[in-house]
Amino acid sequence: MNETLKRTISGAVYIALLLTSILFSTESFIILFGVFLIITIYEFSNLVNLNKIFSIVFGTLIYASVLLISHYNEQTTLFLNDALQSNLDLNINIKQLDLILLAVTIVVSIKCILFLFYDSVQKISTSSKYLYLLGYITLPFIFIVKISFGTNDYNPKIILGLFILIWTNDTFAYLVGKSMGKHKLFERVSPKKTVEGFLGGAIFAAFAGFLISKLYIQPNPEFSNKSILIWTIIAVIVSIFGTIGDLIESKFKRIAGVKDSGSIMPGHGGILDRLDSVIFVAPIIFLFYQILYYVS
Repeated sequence: MNETLKRTISGAVYIALLLTSILFSTESFIILFGVFLIITIYEFSNLVNLNKIFSIVFGTLIYASVLLISHYNEQTTLFLNDALQSNLDLNINIKQLDLILLAVTIVVSIKCILFLFYDSVQKISTSSKYLYLLGYITLPFIFIVKISFGTNDYNPKIILGLFILIWTNDTFAYLVGKSMGKHKLFERVSPKKTVEGFLGGAIFAAFAGFLISKLYIQPNPEFSNKSILIWTIIAVIVSIFGTIGDLIESKFKRIAGVKDSGSIMPGHGGILDRLDSVIFVAPIIFLFYQILYYVS
């Protein structure tokens, strides 16, 4: 089987699995991204030489615990009250939890950005590896799920819209960069990325954001008059931070001396290779949406 065919088949399977799980139910969406998280942790542990079993258990427990508390709080409270036969107050301030997790993620994201500019770094300390595991890998998966709930109920169109923007940005950044790219964007980390490609991806992503706001997303009544502006801003965020996320993963791979994070998707590499943009974008989009909601 030639490389192009393998790439096409594995890409189609990935997209079909993604769309089916997102559209089928909340639970299937959460489970699929839990599986993606496990694979991503495995791949990341290979890149930075972490204990795989401990890392997977660590990440999975955080993912499952936070989402159980966040989205099944009422059911969990009733179950625990019945089980303990007590009047313990189990109501958890979800907003405070979100802010704490977001603060940790933003701090680690800043550390990741600074990491890009450390030319002399060839080894990563153990403490930094686990910090990256928490804030660069695990917590962003939680925010991917949280984004899909907007300000109330599960809305698959939100997360699908985000993926459409990321795919549009990646596709046109590649096409424009390949046909017109002359100026390197960050050559020492990713020699193939160009300024022209980045700008091309951003422009087409902004146009995709416009189409999403007009044709696909049913605007929140609170934001209906500003839907186009909101999705255009989201597209710009995706273009900037998605590119940064791609560069950060490239830096980890360069230090590890590998081309791909894994081989689970023939022709595409690993799950981390497919999700490197969205895991870096998700916390920023979540922050933007919370600011938008509270300001409104």
